[in-house]
Parts: sequence; C-alpha cells; structure tokens
Amino acid sequence: MEQKKAPQQLNIEIPESKAEGNYSNFTVISHSPAEFVLDFARLMPGAPKAVVQSRIIMTPIHAKTLLFTLQENISKFESKFGEIVLPDKDSQTGFPPVPSGSLPN
Repeated sequence: MEQKKAPQQLNIEIPESKAEGNYSNFTVISHSPAEFVLDFARLMPGAPKAVVQSRIIMTPIHAKTLLFTLQENISKFESKFGEIVLPDKDSQTGFPPVPSGSLPN
C-alpha cells in the first residue's frame, strides 16, 4: 500500500525592507521564449512617463501559475465584495492611453 506524504508547509519570510510594498497602477508585460518580464509602474496624473517600481522575471510555467492564482483570488474577492467593474476604454478616469506600438510584444 502506497503512503501519501502530508503536504509540506512553506514558511514565507518578508524582509522588513520589502514589507511595505510598492504601489503600482500600470503594468507592462513582455516575454521571450524562456521568460516573462513584468514591470510594475506608477503613473501619476499628468505625468508624461510611468516610473517602474519593481520588475519581476519568471519562467513561463510560473507566469501561467500566477495567472491561475490571480484568477482564483479575483473570483474570491468578487464573491465577497462584488464584481470589479473595469472603466470604459474611452473613460477619462480609466486606463491611460498607450500609443500603439509603444509597448513590447
């Protein structure tokens, strides 16, 4: 008879220098055959540029795992707090306009 191993608990440590986090309201994602690069930026109203606060580089497998984990968490959030409504793409309070061809990929 095959014994099943109990799942091992993973302890996650957040160094004090990272615990506060970085605010991001703009994300640029690019990729190569080997990796995904996620640039989390802060875009200030009226500013002509977004400043990258953090860059995360991950394998395609980890990027897809992130996608599924984020989908699951958004579903849980919406079940508890209601649907997240995206602004109209023509809305002044929506996402900033990004000129075609200015983003990678």
